[in-house]
Amino acid sequence: MTHSAPETIRIATGSNQFIVADHWPGDATPVILAHGGGQTRHSWGGTAVTLAARGHRVASIDLRGHGDSTWAPDGDYSMGAYCNDALRIAEWFRRDNLTAHIAWVGASLGGMTGLHVVDAAPSWFSSLTLVDITPRPAAKGVSRILEFMAAKADEGFVDLEEAADAIAEYQPHRPRPKDLSGLAKNLRLSEDGRWRWHWDPAFLSVRSGASSEHARDRHHEELVTIARRITMPTMLVRGRLSDLVTQDEVDEFLKMVPHARYVDVKDAAHMIAGDKNDVFTDAVAAFLQV
Repeated sequence: MTHSAPETIRIATGSNQFIVADHWPGDATPVILAHGGGQTRHSWGGTAVTLAARGHRVASIDLRGHGDSTWAPDGDYSMGAYCNDALRIAEWFRRDNLTAHIAWVGASLGGMTGLHVVDAAPSWFSSLTLVDITPRPAAKGVSRILEFMAAKADEGFVDLEEAADAIAEYQPHRPRPKDLSGLAKNLRLSEDGRWRWHWDPAFLSVRSGASSEHARDRHHEELVTIARRITMPTMLVRGRLSDLVTQDEVDEFLKMVPHARYVDVKDAAHMIAGDKNDVFTDAVAAFLQV
């Protein structure tokens, strides 16, 4: 039986470390939804609820350093750390059914994490869906995202209206929302009365600068090697307006993973689930039935 309201759980990943997830029970293919960098488990729109209503067991997670999950006390936001967390989450999913095979659906950072975890434990997963991310994303798009995240990371915003204005400028294709209650889930009210993004500012330290893991070509080459090893069902969903995954990146990916399904979502940019939630959710639901 599925429920419209999820149970919010904490999954231990280490000493005093945990991942927060919204969890819906279900008998169909279990699904883990992993958001992109700077987002939270609430960024999937109605996707989780729709998949749960169709019988899937679903967990929408806050990645480490994001949302209500633990901030890394040692500032470890490496891909190795995210992969280890993903393994703990998968173990939690499989604790009552060691034969369960999980569908990983990851956007951007969550997709990179998915590449690592399905490579580390391929027998635990039934499929991988990458949402507007490939092993070697367009450098211009990566820089634009990091610049947006860094712009107000320390200073924060006077109120939600100012935050909404900043997002509207960054995403001019999307109408500015009048109801900002959803936006409040992606920010936290600090003691000084200012609103700041709901992620640890230290997260950016390993994702910017010439020496960062994210900026180095070496990590991208590692992801390319991983992608070429994938044999499980795989889908790439791209927002046609995205500057992170252009047609060049799509073509390159389909050479790496020639059996992959590809979905191009019109009028959507990098945040596909927010831009065109119904189209995105339908594509994921149909893929899970294959």
